[in-house]
Amino acid sequence: MMQEQIETKLKQAFAPRHCVVENESHMHGGPATESHFKVTLVSDRFEGQRAVHRHQQVYGLLAEELDGGVHALALHLYTPEEWREQGKPPDSPDCRGGGR
Repeated sequence: MMQEQIETKLKQAFAPRHCVVENESHMHGGPATESHFKVTLVSDRFEGQRAVHRHQQVYGLLAEELDGGVHALALHLYTPEEWREQGKPPDSPDCRGGGR
């Protein structure tokens, strides 16, 4: 299952304090059932890194999944301090694709 594969890779690479991978494919048009995911990841490894570098690391780690069926990946990447301030990731927007 793609969701579990993504979560396993993230946990191995980032030793997160908090990691949630949500399959949001049901919110999008089309038949794909494992194509859209929302990732919330809290890791000490993000300390001192700009958001773009955090995203590049995750995209690099998940390159195989992105080439193999994952169409969209919403990333919410935090340091522990940022997570304490934020408390939860933003809600995902409604889908605008798929003929909707």
